[in-house]
Amino acid sequence: MLVVRQAGPADIDVLMELAYLSGRGFTSLPEDRAVLSTRLALSQASFAAEVPAREAWYVLMLENIASGQVEGVAAVKGGVGIQRPHFSFRVVTMEQYSSATQTRFDHKALVLVNECGECSEVGSLFLRPGKRQSGAGSLLARSRYLLIGAARERFCDTVMAELRGWFDEADDSPFWDGIASKFFRLPFEDADRMITSTDGQFIRDLAPRHPIYLELVDDGARKAIGAVHRHGVPAKRMLEAEGFRHSGLVDIFDGGPTMTAPRDAIRTLAQARTLPLRIGDVPDGAEPVLVSTAAIAGFRATRAAVRIAGDHALVSPATAALLGLAEGAAVQVSG
Repeated sequence: MLVVRQAGPADIDVLMELAYLSGRGFTSLPEDRAVLSTRLALSQASFAAEVPAREAWYVLMLENIASGQVEGVAAVKGGVGIQRPHFSFRVVTMEQYSSATQTRFDHKALVLVNECGECSEVGSLFLRPGKRQSGAGSLLARSRYLLIGAARERFCDTVMAELRGWFDEADDSPFWDGIASKFFRLPFEDADRMITSTDGQFIRDLAPRHPIYLELVDDGARKAIGAVHRHGVPAKRMLEAEGFRHSGLVDIFDGGPTMTAPRDAIRTLAQARTLPLRIGDVPDGAEPVLVSTAAIAGFRATRAAVRIAGDHALVSPATAALLGLAEGAAVQVSG
């Protein structure tokens, strides 16, 4: 049985393993033990409410209870752009008109912006290869929204998600090669590493301050703008099913899209109910649903048969034990 649980410093070895498996361009999982160790310590403090809400970073692990193996990771950030600006490119249309020639042109362009300072973020969604079927990805992804639902006041009114951009068959980023590298003059791996291990000053120093006209950009780079990595297509579909939509923003390094949704309109949250727990025999035919604890401290989530009867949620003893809850505790349930 699969359970989503909070991560802590003891998970560093498996998190490093998942970072290596995630591949090139998965910026939120750098292959850097020091960075990931710091993140896990911050996650532990965040679940314990020992850091300001907007600075919190909650890391979640998907664990197979039978084998003890961690199958995936995901995260929720209380706020972005807190310690430093969160830069993106916005795709804009710039109109030019000449009265002398009676001609009008619309030009697509990229403009550097810092627009995400009032957003919480869901991200770092990664599962081991071969573990992306049978609802495991959905359980892990949707658990992030119930984590938010456990203490909505800790999170912003808008939630964003950044998807990894397109990489070709040679594992190169056309957007980086055709656009971003012209300004940063670094190997992609170095820029990718610096975004998580430095204060980001190099972005302020080197990023373009004027619009980049896309008619001057090569075709491969232009087509990569807003395109999703082949491994990110299922994540994009799950976000769309939750109500996330394209924001018009793309990543400044790989061109991947930023999607946003109003927090309280996210489908899993909008459908969620908080009910007292009853433990007993669940009748045959009860549909498996997403069920979680109703507090951030000790957060756990799983997918199990639940019967909603009157003002309570009935679950089996095994499900209650998996969530670490006793009779009468509050649970969140979402179909």
